[in-house]
Amino acid sequence: MRVASMELFLVPPRWLFLKMTTDDGLVGWGEPIVEGHAETVKAAVQEAADYVIGRDPDDIEDIWQTLYRARFYRGGPVFMSAIAGIDQALWDIKGKRYNLPVYQCLGGRVRHRVRVYAWIGGDRPQDVGTAARERVAQGYTAVKMNATEELHYIDTPAKLDAVVERVAAVRDAVGRACGVAVDFHGRVHKAMAKVLARELEPFQLMFIEEPVLPEQDDALREIARHTTIPIATGERRYSRWDFRSLLEAGYVDVVQPDLSHAGGITEVRKIAAMAESYDVAVAPHCPLGPIALAACLQVDAVAPNVFIQEQSLGIHYNQGNDLLDYLANPQVFKMEDGFLLLPEGPGLGIEINEDSVRRAAQRGHRWRNPVWRNDDGTVAEW
Repeated sequence: MRVASMELFLVPPRWLFLKMTTDDGLVGWGEPIVEGHAETVKAAVQEAADYVIGRDPDDIEDIWQTLYRARFYRGGPVFMSAIAGIDQALWDIKGKRYNLPVYQCLGGRVRHRVRVYAWIGGDRPQDVGTAARERVAQGYTAVKMNATEELHYIDTPAKLDAVVERVAAVRDAVGRACGVAVDFHGRVHKAMAKVLARELEPFQLMFIEEPVLPEQDDALREIARHTTIPIATGERRYSRWDFRSLLEAGYVDVVQPDLSHAGGITEVRKIAAMAESYDVAVAPHCPLGPIALAACLQVDAVAPNVFIQEQSLGIHYNQGNDLLDYLANPQVFKMEDGFLLLPEGPGLGIEINEDSVRRAAQRGHRWRNPVWRNDDGTVAEW
C-alpha cells in the first residue's frame, strides 16, 4: 500500500482539510491549518507532498522525521502545521487499515472520556454571566473567556476593573462547581499581567492562559510570584524542542499544544510525555474543526496528564459553519456530564461527509483576524 494522492479543501469558517488516499482506496483526513493563513499552509502541504506520495503510510515516524529533518529548514507555525495535518491523515489511514482507533495503535486508552470546556464571550466579552449560565445548562462543567480587549503596556485601573468584574460575573453565575479559565491571549504585557494575576486570585480559576506573549515567556517567573492560579501556555509553540525550555523553566502548570500546529498526533504525544515527567498537565488547544478535535481525542485517550480538552462547538469564530456540519454522524462527539466520549471507530473515529466538504470548498473562505489599535493609534495585540 502506498500514498497515491493528497487533496486539500479550504472550507468555512476558517479551516483547511486534507484528504489522503492510498493506491488501494483507503482514505485518511487531516486538518493542517494556521488560522488566517490557510493558503500559506496549503502551499506548504503541497510542497511536502513530494516527500509523502509513494510512501507506505504505515511508516508514520519515518515520514515525520523526513518532513522535519530532511528539508533543512524546520519549525514554525507553517511548516509544523503542514506536518501536523499530514500526520493526522497518516494515523487515520493506519487505524482504518488495522480496524483500530488510533489510541489503540498508541498503546491503548487510559480513560473512557475527557472533560471539555466551552468558550463564552468572544473577543469582546459582554454578558458573560448569561453566556456562562447557558453553557452550564447545555451540560458543560467548565468555561473559558478572554480576559481583556485592547490593553497597553501600562493601562488604566478602569480597564483592569472591567476584567475583574466580568470574571466575577461568571463565577457568580456558575458557582464553585464549574471550572472557569481566563485567556489573556497574549494581549497583556508583563506589568499589567502581574496586576491582573493578583486581582483574579480570589476567583480560584482553573488557569490563566498566555498571560504574556510566547516571546516573553521568561516573564512567567515573575507572574508566578504574584499568583497561585495555574499558568497555561503553549498554543504558539510547535515542537517538543519549543516546549523543552518552557518545561525546564518550571513556571508553567498546563501546556497547550495544538494538534494542528505542533506536528500532529506523533509530536503532541511526545510533548505530553515530556510534560508528564515535569508533573505538568496538558490541555490541548483546539478552537478548530472536527478533524483536529478527533485527533486531540486520540492523544487525550493515551496521555494520563491531559485533564481537559478545548473544543469549538458554538465558538464565536464559527460564523456560517460549525464543526458538526462536516460529519456524517454528528453524534460521534456526544457529550455527557461535561465530558466527550472517546470515538470508538477506526482511525480518528469520525466519518467526514465529503459531499458537504466539497460544497463548502466551492465557497472557501478568506478569514483574517482583526487588527486592533490602542487609543493612541499603536497596534494592539489581538
